[in-house]
Amino acid sequence: MYKITVWVKLFRVKHYIKNFLIFVPLFFSGNFGSSIEQIKKLMIAFIAFSLMSSLVYIINDINDRDADRLHEIKCKRPIASGQIQISHALIVAVILAITLFGLNWLAMEKPINKGLFYLLLYLILNLLYSFRLKNIPIVDVMILASGFLIRIMYGAQISNIRASDWLILTIIAFSLYMGLGKRRNEILKQGEHTQTRIVLKQYTYEFCDKMMNASMTLGIAFYSLWTISMTYSNILIWSILLVIFICMKYTLIIEGNSHGDPVDVLLKDKMLIVVFFIYAIYMCLAIYII
Repeated sequence: MYKITVWVKLFRVKHYIKNFLIFVPLFFSGNFGSSIEQIKKLMIAFIAFSLMSSLVYIINDINDRDADRLHEIKCKRPIASGQIQISHALIVAVILAITLFGLNWLAMEKPINKGLFYLLLYLILNLLYSFRLKNIPIVDVMILASGFLIRIMYGAQISNIRASDWLILTIIAFSLYMGLGKRRNEILKQGEHTQTRIVLKQYTYEFCDKMMNASMTLGIAFYSLWTISMTYSNILIWSILLVIFICMKYTLIIEGNSHGDPVDVLLKDKMLIVVFFIYAIYMCLAIYII
């Protein structure tokens, strides 16, 4: 029997935090809590997308197992290290696929629906990424960024609301910002292991730095325009200060001794956690109370 911690590591459970984006469209619409049924559907959708992300990670780990064994950190992954057999991982992947599509059916109340489209789109893009597109510069980062956008669109579909255009642009810009930051630090820390990631040879530190700054600037601009467009609250605009602080702090961490993974950066920095908590409280007050 495998230890539960090994499966947790394979499933990348800590990355489930990204799937909370599914709740964002409903929350920012000002209608969060108005329908218990909607929240139930979103919770089911959250589980479905979490299983989908785990499915993608399993497929990617199986495909990358040989390259991962040459990497000083990735060699410790369950499949690359031999802690989990490939045959067992494939069986679990099939179970995950059946379960997540069943949960999506439950959330959308019919087998064929637009929510299914976004799940399949996420799966197809990540399969293309795993087997081909991850070796094409810029395209690889765009694929990574698309995952965040798909989560937003999936959440909007489950909630049966239209996501704000400015919000969508904000997510795209900040997703590119984080993706480029990850590539930037992979270049700096890969060293002699560059052969494990072919695409890193085609990026430069300077390019990633410039595009990071450009994406961050666009993200702040789009977010600012979103706060101005939200007519139900006239104090949302002050949240821009918190967003700017988060961006500056994140950049400071990235330029320090970090591997650049957005989830690791967030979970390991106490100040970022506190500021995100303050941001969440402020947005709740601004949208639903004040």
